[in-house]
Amino acid sequence: MNAKVKVLILFYSTYGHIYKMAVAAAEGAGSVEGAEVTILQVPELMPPDLLEKMGAAEAKRPFAHIPVARVEQLSDADAIIFGTPTRYGNMTGQMRNFLDQTGALWMEGALTGKVGSVFTSSSTQHGGQETTITSFHSTLLHHGMVIVGLPYSIAPGQRRADEITGGSPYGASTIAGPDGSRQPSENELELVRIQARHATEIAKKLK
Repeated sequence: MNAKVKVLILFYSTYGHIYKMAVAAAEGAGSVEGAEVTILQVPELMPPDLLEKMGAAEAKRPFAHIPVARVEQLSDADAIIFGTPTRYGNMTGQMRNFLDQTGALWMEGALTGKVGSVFTSSSTQHGGQETTITSFHSTLLHHGMVIVGLPYSIAPGQRRADEITGGSPYGASTIAGPDGSRQPSENELELVRIQARHATEIAKKLK
């Protein structure tokens, strides 16, 4: 019997880089038989006028149609794959604020034994991608989640030296460039597909 496994792709994105990675993650998770994949975003916290000045007005975002998550929805998933840009080597304030509201889930142990995995982005090659993911893991461990990364054995694209690319054993990533003009490469998108598929397969085995 093929077990059904519920996968939640939960992201925050400012300009769309992480959203593109989230879509690729959904493709990877969805390639596992029996996977039911949902994509949700965490609420925006920045005021509209500031977003407008940043060129990131909510109405103009390519992911404006994605529903905003509610904290209680996390407990319905068997695997949660988180996507967040890097802010000074950490997750964004928007993602942190959302996770800070999960105290009731923590008290109930509602996420214990579920799979958690993280991908990210930064503007530069050494902009804190690895520290963002590993510091994110601390929250997942407090919730008792089973952390899944991106092993070299299944993701040889991490070894590429012929082009600039994100990705590490901790999780997939993309480099947006100082002005945000660089979009996720096909290699980076494939890395997050592999990661999401791997996390989903593990969640299915655990279930």
